[in-house]
Amino acid sequence: MVIHYRTNFMGPISTDWYKHRNLITTKSEVLETDSRISNLKKGDIFEYDHIIERWCGGRIDVYGTDDPYGYELSLPIMREDSYRLFSNWLETFETDDVWTLNQLVEFYERTNPRIIWADEYFGDE
Repeated sequence: MVIHYRTNFMGPISTDWYKHRNLITTKSEVLETDSRISNLKKGDIFEYDHIIERWCGGRIDVYGTDDPYGYELSLPIMREDSYRLFSNWLETFETDDVWTLNQLVEFYERTNPRIIWADEYFGDE
């Protein structure tokens, strides 16, 4: 049996997660045209939240098992660059049986950059 792994992004989606960790700044732009979704007009200043540093988490979908409903592993939140590198690596990786998240991470980190986990980085998860 050949097992394949794919990450599935599930968050954080809420800006509150980013605000709580001071990862949001307010940006302003002058509208060049009238807004189609608000009462703002050309020349008005539009303010919005801008995420300074993105983080990702979700699950790992496991393919190749005999389970008709699929199998998944929980994937804690990590910095976006770690998520991207780990996801790309997983797409090329396969095993003969289902590995745990710890096994996958340990093997990955032998030849790839250490994953930066939110709970370690912020100490509050």
